[in-house]
Amino acid sequence: MSDTQKTPLVKEIPRKSADLSEWYQAVCYKAELVSLAPVRGCVVLRPYGYGLWERLQSALDTRFKETGHENAYFPLLIPESLLTREAEHVEGFAPEVAWVTQGGNETLTERLAIRPTSEVVIGVMYSEWLQSYRDLPILINQWANVMRWEKRTRPFLRTLEFLWQEGHTAHATETEAAEEVQRMLEVYREVAEDVVGVPVYKGEKSASERFAGATHTYSIEALMPDGRALQAGTSHELGQNFSKAYDIKFAAEDQTIQYAWTTSWGMSWRMLGALIMVHGDDRGLRIPPNMAPVEAVIVPIVRAGSDDVVAAARALHASLKGAGFRVKIDERDLRPGNKFADWEMRGVPVRIEFGAKDLEAGVVTLVRRDREKGEEGGKVAIPLSDLTTHLRKLLADIQLNLFAQAREFLHAHTLRIGEREAFLQACRERAGMIDIPWCGLGGCEAAIKAETSATTRNTRPLEEGDAGVACVACGEPATLRGYFAQSY
Repeated sequence: MSDTQKTPLVKEIPRKSADLSEWYQAVCYKAELVSLAPVRGCVVLRPYGYGLWERLQSALDTRFKETGHENAYFPLLIPESLLTREAEHVEGFAPEVAWVTQGGNETLTERLAIRPTSEVVIGVMYSEWLQSYRDLPILINQWANVMRWEKRTRPFLRTLEFLWQEGHTAHATETEAAEEVQRMLEVYREVAEDVVGVPVYKGEKSASERFAGATHTYSIEALMPDGRALQAGTSHELGQNFSKAYDIKFAAEDQTIQYAWTTSWGMSWRMLGALIMVHGDDRGLRIPPNMAPVEAVIVPIVRAGSDDVVAAARALHASLKGAGFRVKIDERDLRPGNKFADWEMRGVPVRIEFGAKDLEAGVVTLVRRDREKGEEGGKVAIPLSDLTTHLRKLLADIQLNLFAQAREFLHAHTLRIGEREAFLQACRERAGMIDIPWCGLGGCEAAIKAETSATTRNTRPLEEGDAGVACVACGEPATLRGYFAQSY
């Protein structure tokens, strides 16, 4: 591995406000979320980073199953002849597809695409499985890795290979498919806000931002501290486009042969990138408790001859684990201050400290990661007998507080602008989510992007009081409202 491919040795985390990109990379490596892989554009997800992914996966998977979906797995490789059946789809993904052309010593007669997404191979299987309206709906989710040949990469946000889930469903009617798309979009919003603590805006993508081959694409969009938007999840109505391309047909109740109405929807580990950027501070990560692989860390303050403190810490660790907390005990041979800094950098929501005097007094000290050092309420001593109850309430409060801070930032940087030059300037400066009455025309959208690098993030219907208003960008009659921003 060349020097340029080695994981950087990060001694200190730069200030977040000074350079978000450098801060982000430093936190990802120093907190041991990822390491660079010996392959360009790929990362190794280390145990602590995988712990974050498991928390996100669990939150999503639970909700998928509650809404009637089952998990399955489909092949990584897709024959080129299958991929090219849906022309718009393959054209949209062509620049990002990686191809297998040789297996062992054999040159393949047909190239195999490494899946950039699985509509194709799943569509082929649905055409085999679906016979009658009695087989519908088909509600399947896949947890998988995909590959897209990106030129510029960054951990979690954009890598050649990444982890995600992709749901694929088939329905008897367009209405059922549309309801499914909105149901899963709401699942994404709920997980983003209630679990990851990242506020988002829901809405429909413009035609130019629509998933290749879809009739409608909906998204949740988050705002990062540098004023860039991050697409955090998408849900697509595919109409009958893929059904017709891959012959997904069924016998209806009236015995007519009809094409199914299909959907797809996905969220990737990009959501972890949003968590890192939205919640982190100059000391490193701040992880919302619902996402934390470790909710609390016990740091015994050990002096010579204080074996009873260690024994008490171990007993406390066992007690909290038995009560259902995700908790660790730090018995490393390091100074307490070094341990404190390390766990703060890793973003563990609560630190539990105690020494010999605390043990004698029957108290422990709780330090919450979401507060600044010295901030009122950031550090509190409580009776050991009250720890379980107090810790549960404290974790819930930290979850709410981190979301409230992020929501305040989003609202403060959502700008409703009514004048063209001010709108364009705000887009250029990455002032935030720029909310305007918009015409919805492709030419207008292209002109905004050419002038400012900003795109529509998603759109929603006009509001009461918007009747008769003009598009802020071009002056044509507005048909909807659009959020504009530069994006990752």
